[in-house]
Amino acid sequence: MEMHSLQDLMVDQLKDLYNAEGQLIKALPKMAKAASNPQLQQAFTTHLEQTKGHVERLEQVFQTIGQPAKGKTCKAMKGLIEEGKEMIGEDAEPEVMDAGLIAAAQRIEHYEMAGYGCVRTYAAMLGNKQAAKLLQQTLDEEGKTDKLLTDLAERVINVEAE
Repeated sequence: MEMHSLQDLMVDQLKDLYNAEGQLIKALPKMAKAASNPQLQQAFTTHLEQTKGHVERLEQVFQTIGQPAKGKTCKAMKGLIEEGKEMIGEDAEPEVMDAGLIAAAQRIEHYEMAGYGCVRTYAAMLGNKQAAKLLQQTLDEEGKTDKLLTDLAERVINVEAE
């Protein structure tokens, strides 16, 4: 894809996020299954439903910019998910596994927050308030998930793994 403008860059980044969210929809059930702590399992399951909503929101954003909702392979998400799979494959105590799963999930959340923050800013700069608002909603949800995982790690999981 040729990129000559901020609009072109935004479309490219939206395609990346669209694919990333699709990959995450496939990975989250595996992470939930690998978790032993019921609160962590629930956090992954809840985030799966949120992620489906993120895909729908991205589709709305594509619609606002007159582009088809399609992705391009997000190599970063592929790598982050692969690291999560490696963690699942480790011979670890359940509490240590849960701590490792949180670390993998937070890497994913931080990647997503960076991506959504950028495209939200591009949309705002390009005067697309509707897209910026939709992207901010997702960015807020990603931030809440990250905070939930931090809280769960600090209060329960990491303490049990110690």
